[in-house]
Amino acid sequence: MCFAQVGTTNRMASSSIKHYLVALNRYKWAGLTAFALILGASGLVAMRPEPPVDYVAEGKLTYLAPPITLSQTGTVLQQQGQALTRETLLSETVVNRVIERLRTQQILITPTQLRQQTQLLITTDSPTSAVGGSSPPHLTHPASTVQVHIIYRSPNERIARTTTQLLMEAMVEQSRQFNSRQINSILDNLNQLLPRVTQELQAAEEALTQYVRREGPALQSAQDGQLGAAITRGQEQQRQVQLALAGVNAQIRSLESRLGLSADQAYRSSALSADPMIADLRARLYQVQMQIQMLTPSLRADHPRMVELRNQQQVLEQLLQQRVEEVLGSSALGGDLTQVGIFQGSSLDPARQQLANTLVHLHTQRATLEQQLQALVDLDQQLRQQYATLPSKQLEQSRLERQVTLRRAFYDQLQTRLADARLAAEETVGSLAIAQLPQSRPITDPGQNNWLIVALGALLGLGVAGGLVWLLDSLDAVLHSLSDLQLTLRQKQVSILGLLPQIPILPSETLPLLVEADTPYLEPYERLRVNLRRVGGDRAVKVVLVTSTTSGEGKTVTAYNLAIASARAGRRTLLLEADLRSPSLAPLLKVLPNLSNHVEPLRYYHRAEFALVPQIENLYILPGAGPQRQAAALLESSEMRRLMDDVRGRFDLVVIDTPALNLYNDALLLEPYTDGILLVTRPGYTEEGLLSEAIEQFQASEEIQLLGAVVNGADISIKSPQFEEDAMSTLRLDDLRFQTGLERLGSSSRNP
Repeated sequence: MCFAQVGTTNRMASSSIKHYLVALNRYKWAGLTAFALILGASGLVAMRPEPPVDYVAEGKLTYLAPPITLSQTGTVLQQQGQALTRETLLSETVVNRVIERLRTQQILITPTQLRQQTQLLITTDSPTSAVGGSSPPHLTHPASTVQVHIIYRSPNERIARTTTQLLMEAMVEQSRQFNSRQINSILDNLNQLLPRVTQELQAAEEALTQYVRREGPALQSAQDGQLGAAITRGQEQQRQVQLALAGVNAQIRSLESRLGLSADQAYRSSALSADPMIADLRARLYQVQMQIQMLTPSLRADHPRMVELRNQQQVLEQLLQQRVEEVLGSSALGGDLTQVGIFQGSSLDPARQQLANTLVHLHTQRATLEQQLQALVDLDQQLRQQYATLPSKQLEQSRLERQVTLRRAFYDQLQTRLADARLAAEETVGSLAIAQLPQSRPITDPGQNNWLIVALGALLGLGVAGGLVWLLDSLDAVLHSLSDLQLTLRQKQVSILGLLPQIPILPSETLPLLVEADTPYLEPYERLRVNLRRVGGDRAVKVVLVTSTTSGEGKTVTAYNLAIASARAGRRTLLLEADLRSPSLAPLLKVLPNLSNHVEPLRYYHRAEFALVPQIENLYILPGAGPQRQAAALLESSEMRRLMDDVRGRFDLVVIDTPALNLYNDALLLEPYTDGILLVTRPGYTEEGLLSEAIEQFQASEEIQLLGAVVNGADISIKSPQFEEDAMSTLRLDDLRFQTGLERLGSSSRNP
């Protein structure tokens, strides 16, 4: 397994190297041009003159120790002044101030040049730290141990020293102004914040005051325990009223059972019995009723005396009714104003009347007690609701008190900060001071190594040239190497039926045709013929259509030599020229076409006469009728269909030469009459995109049969072992592809 993997890796590496060498040979002039340009540029760099001598001026700034300040703000600003950044030391203010002062001395320099030629170094107890393009963006050090080195480089010594001096002065001034601006900014912010903080404190105090005024009594009573005592007293009063109410209810039930009357009935009876007019009317009415009862047996109903007595009875009843209504009212008696009801209600004796009065009094007392009990219950509910809301009120009061405390603390802190900032404004000093005036010295750059520059240029040129060759090769759509072409066909799952080597051709020849029987180049075409027969399986492939994706791939050479190899093998073979777009090539086989085929091509194909090639036994050729304007119509005609039926029965193998697929669709028009397409490819001519598109079109169609492909013009020696190995590998078609070919050929019924 390991040896097989190593061998595969070696072959892949060898194939990649060979592919790159082919690309290098193809694009050698582009690579040489790139190499020459880069090498020439490196030579120009090596030949440039030596730079002039420059001067460097260096000055030192030191951090002042933070003075003892009474304000905390001043101390913080002194500590912030120790933060070193290139942006702060070389700010726009410093640069513009230096440029302006240089201009007054007739020294012109741009801000970009000033920053590029200025270098800042920081020295501390630790190793030196540079504040430049490659340094950290922010450094902080103790002020007592920090020194800032300002280094400026210029071809003029006076300019270098002057510029360094001005840079140091500008940085010192900026340090002082920085602290002053910081304090003024803090004061402005505090003054703007003070009114809002004061207003918030006043609002919080006002909210607490209003809440205490509104809920203070309830909270105070809860704190003193008065609310709980009131609830306890109310419950005790409820129990007392309930006991009194129970005693009254017992007395009422006892009197109602003794009298047989309810409280309302006792009230009516007592009132009626106590009225003298009702008693008088009742007595008179009773006398009249007795007289009527006594006279009824002896007198008729219409007797004047009987009529008078009944009239008196009626008048007395009306008077009695009216008096009862006056005493009690009709609403109090309800519907009980009949004579029987009045007589019964007004017949109480003094003892029963006293009991009735007592019952009425107890009934009134019970109503009073019930109202008193309900009032106590309502008051108890109110007290309990008030007691239940006490925790939330206390929490709200605590929250308001905390807000007031926080606002007051913030207000006091703001006042302290404001006083501290005002004191710091009186104590403001700068953080930087000049420790050493600028000193200048000349410097010279070390001489450049011209040979090293040229060598580096040569190496860079080789790399660029190689990369350019690789880039141009990757952009080229043509498959130039045999390995690339084989890989593409295998990726598309197309069988490679043969590797056909490049056949030498004499200057006097048009096509390299293998007419001689003893030529060694005939063997690859014999292998191709055998592979075609094996692809067909039990059903031999008799009609083969030869085409290619583009011109120049050798489809015509392949078709002619395949027909020659088949005839040499004793097979009755026909070479059918179906390229009706070009003149016939039959004269190359010493066969003269019929001149009438250009005038009447339909008659020519209807009565086709197959010419025997004189030099090759068993080989016949039907010259093409081209060039024709209506080539597609001829290929789809009934004469062509009958011709294809005829040649299938008369010959063992029919090889059809057709135009390239990128030019015309003639091959697709003839394919239904054949057993399949043989696709011809060639390194250096076949384009990957066209080849993939054609194969995908064939594989996607259920009607087109692609037998396989051949690689024409392969750069392999016919006598080399490599050729034998590659040729044998094309014969090792896997069983699955053979089985697939058999199934497709067996299921197809396209032959008429």
